[in-house]
Amino acid sequence: MTEALHPLLHPDLVPVLAQVLPVAVFLLAITVTAEVAQLAGVFDVAAHALAHRARHRVVLLWLTFATLAVVCTVVLSLDTTAVLLTPVGLAIARQTGVAPLPFALTTLWIANTGSLLLPVSNLTNLLAVHRFEDLGADHGDYVRTAAAPAVTAVVVTLVLIAVLQRRALRGTYAVEPPADPHDRVLLVIASVVCVVIGPLFAVGVEPAVVALGSAVVLLAALLWRAPGLLREVRPPWLMAGGFVLVAGLLRLAQGEGLLDWLAPAVGTGTRPLDLLHLSAASAVVANLVNNLPAYLLVEPAAADDVRRLVATLVGVNAGALVTPWASLATLLWLQRCRSAGLRVPLLRLAGWGAVCATLTVAAATLAIR
Repeated sequence: MTEALHPLLHPDLVPVLAQVLPVAVFLLAITVTAEVAQLAGVFDVAAHALAHRARHRVVLLWLTFATLAVVCTVVLSLDTTAVLLTPVGLAIARQTGVAPLPFALTTLWIANTGSLLLPVSNLTNLLAVHRFEDLGADHGDYVRTAAAPAVTAVVVTLVLIAVLQRRALRGTYAVEPPADPHDRVLLVIASVVCVVIGPLFAVGVEPAVVALGSAVVLLAALLWRAPGLLREVRPPWLMAGGFVLVAGLLRLAQGEGLLDWLAPAVGTGTRPLDLLHLSAASAVVANLVNNLPAYLLVEPAAADDVRRLVATLVGVNAGALVTPWASLATLLWLQRCRSAGLRVPLLRLAGWGAVCATLTVAAATLAIR
């Protein structure tokens, strides 16, 4: 596609379009996959099963839900977690009578801090894969380098939530949540697709291809079984288009030398302090402008070493917890919470997010080897 457009494009835009267009396709397709799966009842049934097996103990219910959030984030991306699991967590709280905030906060924070392990876990990771390849590293090298920081980030996040929400996580619940009725055929098809795409992402199949295939299959199934629900599927066209536009503008600015000041700000080197400097600076930029453009801004100064690339991802992924616009997942989460009637004060959320971002970014960066 980019080759065909080459004569019409500024030379600096050709490589960035080759990098970001597959990411935009992935964003659109995985959102469609997630929304059809939600309409089919996949996550409702999963939530009911979790509540049924948690032995009526709130802390076990939360831990089980947190595990689902981690798995969903790793294999289906952080935006999918924000879109799908936020209403599931709130529904669990409503049906069982427990406090909703621990479940909502877990969805938000895990969506960001748990998005380091696989390239598909975060759009920033997909952007970074191209740089890994330039350094002679493959998909396996990415996973091996990101594994320890990814596990560390998740553990720190869950421990912090357990401390902050310790009172709400005590006790038991007595209400057994009923399973809502769903079209069984559509439910089975959507469940199988969700199960299959996880391993395909994990083994390194092109994420945009997998997501596009799953979206086509699920849209066909929805058209067959419940065509009236098609109007409920809303691909994020504006977000995808805005991402491509911002990426292009940033690359043009870099080509003109307008961003040369940024390299000294993120430092050099691969010692622990150097990586902490880089991840902290990346986190600050992510909270100022959003994590996707933040990665594109910092990437040229971090593309000389795999460890520096991972430190950048730690900063822009796990550190994007303070401002509402730092991550698309946060905006999606806020939208879902408000739709469900849960309003979290933004100042309190920012304060908690600053603590979580600081602890998680520091610990995950120090785990890079």
